[in-house]
Amino acid sequence: MAFLVAGTLQVASLLADARQSLERKGKYSLQGPRVALTLSTPEVSASTVAVLEAVFRTLGFECCQRTEASVQGFLGELAGFRSQLDGLGGPVGCALVALLAPRGQLGQPQQLVRELSRCRALWGRPKVFLLLSSAPGGALERGAFLTGLSRLCGRCRHWSLLQLLTEVFYRTTEESEATYCPVFRSSLRGTLCLGDVEPWEPKLEPSPRAQYDLSGTRAALLLSVIRSRPGAKHDVEALGSLCQALNFKITLRTNPTAQAFQEEMVQFRECLDALSAPVSCALVALMAHGGPQGQLLGADGQEVQPEALVQELNRCRALWGCPKIFLLQACRGGHRDAGVGPTALSWFRRWLRASPTTPSHADVLEIYTDAQGSASRGPTAGSSDQADILMVYAAAEGCVAYRDEKGSDFIQTLAEVLRADPGGDLLELLTEVNRRVCELDVLGPDCPERRKACLEIRSSLRRPLCLQA
Repeated sequence: MAFLVAGTLQVASLLADARQSLERKGKYSLQGPRVALTLSTPEVSASTVAVLEAVFRTLGFECCQRTEASVQGFLGELAGFRSQLDGLGGPVGCALVALLAPRGQLGQPQQLVRELSRCRALWGRPKVFLLLSSAPGGALERGAFLTGLSRLCGRCRHWSLLQLLTEVFYRTTEESEATYCPVFRSSLRGTLCLGDVEPWEPKLEPSPRAQYDLSGTRAALLLSVIRSRPGAKHDVEALGSLCQALNFKITLRTNPTAQAFQEEMVQFRECLDALSAPVSCALVALMAHGGPQGQLLGADGQEVQPEALVQELNRCRALWGCPKIFLLQACRGGHRDAGVGPTALSWFRRWLRASPTTPSHADVLEIYTDAQGSASRGPTAGSSDQADILMVYAAAEGCVAYRDEKGSDFIQTLAEVLRADPGGDLLELLTEVNRRVCELDVLGPDCPERRKACLEIRSSLRRPLCLQA
């Protein structure tokens, strides 16, 4: 009996820690030590590491470790770091991992992200990854990104980290003569403010750069496969009503084939370029079944790559320097996430009014940037024509996107949140959408056990984006 009581109390403690990690208004509390780890290859200069460590200290990280290793040794070093954190005996407030290597050597860092996500001490806590690269064979030196980050993090401590990164992205493209734009990927569930200042209190420092000017034409393209997708009509209705309320001119196409996805995007781009009035924003919603590698499946079952559709809109001259929003309601693989965290008895779970698990992909922020601000190719960071893009995926990479007869959790929650606060910063609103989606327990049609879902938000926005003044 004593063992049962002790176990129940331990579960209660862990659940309370998880609930407290997101305080009022969805802000991470960061209770516990902040720890930072820098993993760098031998090419990295001492000056770059010194700048990083100064930034870490400014942001309140008490423990800053540095290890020099080959890229192949990063995973082992990170596994040791995870074990070290789990050995602390209590929750960690926040972890920041900087990965520094010549461009192209890191490849796909998701294995490193997953390794740290296994850390019990970081369950429900933010995990930040900074992936900093340079030209192959070149030394990593301080560039526009690190310079801007070090300048802002000390005097703009009331900003959320997403606000701060958006401003740094602008300065990076300006100082590098518009040859490069960083990008971040976020599954955060709340506002992350590392400066120990409430971001909603009166601001004593300058506000972020003026937001995007949305006084011109706003255009929305909704492409949805409804056939054999129960609830898809409700998503179309909710999104169409939301776009109308936000003054978007809407083009709707249902049941497009794979070829029609591409053709509709081309026609959408050409129509925008042909407008005599200025265009200020474009929103594209892609709703369909998804393939095992994140492809979209047209009504004919054929595949189309969403990246090709993004690139097509990037060619639009009328949208240069304007925000381009992509909403993707589709599966990105077949994995069903059971979540991470302790398991409680059902009555105990109901008593606490909290789900005992969070999605295993949640609470992660990955920042991809280049040390010298030179052009880079790839899906994570690129040249300036990749700037001003916001992509929101209904599922994490490799995971199922859930939907039922009432519609999808992503689209329905998005409409609910934006209708309640249409004038809020869109990145912060999307973070709130993710928080609500992550709290849900979903039951798929072919899965008898409840599973978790988590959004992925990718942004290269360079200004705050508010859809209503």
